[in-house]
Amino acid sequence: MDVEVGLRGGVEVVVGEDDTAVHLGSGDVAVLGTPRLLALAEAATVKAVASRLGEGRTSVGTRVELEHRAATPTGGRVAVTAVLRDVDGTRLVFGFEAVDERGTVVGKGRIERVVVDRERFLARIAR
Repeated sequence: MDVEVGLRGGVEVVVGEDDTAVHLGSGDVAVLGTPRLLALAEAATVKAVASRLGEGRTSVGTRVELEHRAATPTGGRVAVTAVLRDVDGTRLVFGFEAVDERGTVVGKGRIERVVVDRERFLARIAR
């Protein structure tokens, strides 16, 4: 495993109907749903370290702190950037920020992930 503080990953999306709170069941307005914002943030963390974990290893989410600060309507663009802030053995702590095309911070927070052996992890949950 070759991870170091400062690694970055990012994802960007144009909010579509499938991304909305209405579609996701998390609200009744057609704006970016909080569950989708979280999924984007997690995708950014995965991207940050995917090529650095080593053969047969992956990371799994274990803790999330998310502040959804502004609504983004369908058609709006959101970019999420995650930065690795701390490495403690196999525990990875990321900070993330989501910004829309106007420069408004849509959301921010913290995600913890743990690096695991993929096969052992899957075998353990199959029991």
